[in-house]
Amino acid sequence: MKAGNPGKLDRIVSDARRYAETREQGYREQALKIYPWICGRCAREFMRTNLRELTVHHRDHNHSNNPSNGSNWELLCLYCHDNEHQRQLEAAGNGSGADSNGPAATHSPFANLKAMLGNKG
Repeated sequence: MKAGNPGKLDRIVSDARRYAETREQGYREQALKIYPWICGRCAREFMRTNLRELTVHHRDHNHSNNPSNGSNWELLCLYCHDNEHQRQLEAAGNGSGADSNGPAATHSPFANLKAMLGNKG
């Protein structure tokens, strides 16, 4: 198998990251100007000191859909944003919820606890 040019791959990854950061800064800055600095779910308020914890969530989950009026954005704190994406994954059946298609956990760590405690006595 022929090895590729590692410098070329590094450049591609670097360019992709830079593009994503530039795009994100554009809509993030716009959203922070349009909306109050409050999480749209838990109503936590933000100030300049903790503003990095306030994220822009795309309502349709399409990060390329960035209308200048902000209609596809909502500001969410890190925790609510993570929760929203987890709920989306579970709704699609890709999450780790009880109704997912993956195998269920069967190990019961305390199943033999009574017997183990009985032997101590």
